[in-house]
Amino acid sequence: MDQYIFITGASSGFGEATARLFAKKGWPLILLARRKERLLALKEELSTQVEVITLTCDVRDEQSVNKAISKLDDTVLDNIGILVNNAGLALGKGPIDQGITEDWERMIDTNIKGLLYMTKAIVPYFKRNKKGHIINIASIAGKEVYPGGNVYCATKHAVDALSRAMRIDLVSHGIKVSNLAPGAAETEFSIVRFKGDTQTADHVYDGYDPLIADDIAETVWFLSSRPAHVNINDITIMATAQASATVFSN
Repeated sequence: MDQYIFITGASSGFGEATARLFAKKGWPLILLARRKERLLALKEELSTQVEVITLTCDVRDEQSVNKAISKLDDTVLDNIGILVNNAGLALGKGPIDQGITEDWERMIDTNIKGLLYMTKAIVPYFKRNKKGHIINIASIAGKEVYPGGNVYCATKHAVDALSRAMRIDLVSHGIKVSNLAPGAAETEFSIVRFKGDTQTADHVYDGYDPLIADDIAETVWFLSSRPAHVNINDITIMATAQASATVFSN
């Protein structure tokens, strides 16, 4: 396998699980995240299976993104087969008038702008090769809104719209675009959303079996392993016990 998969937000959750699965499949990895120590630990583990390149930066900073990508050799850049725009987060949950502006800005800057910065940086190489696959990790929050989710839902609706727009913009260049919208999944998501309040986070998934990170990694593999003539535009994956953003069976 001479093509790389480039995964953002690779130090935990969906990103880490996707890195592990693709390493098993023999794909060399480019892993980007903010947390250098976690990235290096993952690199040490997975380097026994495949080549692993790590980049440390915050996708909210366009200059930092471009600087990180400039460290990659042209040979590597020309052989990126898949970009997984996974970096994202939710911060807080409550009525719009009680929202914290800093939380809003961080969600908008990470979930929307970070995805745009990464895509803009990598697409020229896909265009040059007339192939490539962008997989945007969206959310059920990009399909529905729910109480207290206002700004987070808005950012994931933006991801959904951008996936459709990218598909139109890039189809003539042979580039695939897929939107992957998970439902409730037990990762660090809730711990981050509730800012380390483990008492609250630990009860988010009480009473049912949520998705786990490996479920999303396997879905990324399914999307990326279709024949060259097949593009999965959009896929929503939910736990069996979840029927919508707010309807669960305990």
